[in-house]
Amino acid sequence: MAALVIAEHDNAALKGATFNTVTAALACGGEVHVLVAGAGAAAAAAAAAQIAGVAKVLHADAPGLNHALAETTAAQVLAVARNYSHILFPATASGKNIAPRVAALLDVAQISDATKVISADTFERPIYAGNAIATVQSSDAIKVITVRTTGFDAAAASGGSAMVETLAAVADSGGSSFQGSEIAKSDRPELTAAKVIVSGGRALGSNEKFDALLTPLADKLGAALGASRAAVDAGYAPNDWQVGQTGKIVAPQLYIAVGISGAIQHLAGMKDSKVIVAINKDGEAPIFSVADYGLEADLFNAVPELTEKL
Repeated sequence: MAALVIAEHDNAALKGATFNTVTAALACGGEVHVLVAGAGAAAAAAAAAQIAGVAKVLHADAPGLNHALAETTAAQVLAVARNYSHILFPATASGKNIAPRVAALLDVAQISDATKVISADTFERPIYAGNAIATVQSSDAIKVITVRTTGFDAAAASGGSAMVETLAAVADSGGSSFQGSEIAKSDRPELTAAKVIVSGGRALGSNEKFDALLTPLADKLGAALGASRAAVDAGYAPNDWQVGQTGKIVAPQLYIAVGISGAIQHLAGMKDSKVIVAINKDGEAPIFSVADYGLEADLFNAVPELTEKL
């Protein structure tokens, strides 16, 4: 049987997590289909058809599917679920919102945060904040999986030529409605999609120091800004910058940790980064255990000097 990937998109374009989830689906064996459920999402469906390895795109279009509300989107997934052996969601806020509902209504156990596909029924997932890896085997006829996208390379956005099949959209149950959103505007890359991230910790001491030291460095590198939970809790950075187990999971090409000690919760969110650079005056800080390059120095001197030399 085939695997079904639930695409994340804004109706006009696919979000990056979809491409990593397609790679995970391909590892499950069999054909890979993609469900694009939205309102006026023909462009997103066309983009999904171009993904390398995708055999078919299912396109459901209706006003009730516009904001990926769990009730309506789950119903759309369930309308076709019996045709698939695997249903995969990115392990994002949206995916984690919808997948448990689908699993419960199918009466199957969800496999959460899969980082590796060993075989069609066996997967790896991190536990204990990533300090142990559990191997999970499922005997369910339909496997509902959320995919930790940092564990898989993104599928090529071009090279495919899948057919697009139009599905009848399910009726809006009326169980929930979209009231509005307040989205922070930024010229910087989105944190989970950024290739370079500069993150700051509580050692920066204030919101003003955080901005004065890290913003010029991020500007030089074209980087996104991140923060540890301690820095966010202290008010140095907004909540959506938080990297870690209770924040965002990232895996950029370059991660620069400034004044971050490396608590286990933070490491869980960034240790899959390709290159990790740590700047901290405490030579015993846990961050150095995962860093590829470590600089034991006062960040208030080191960061301006680094910025100047770039």
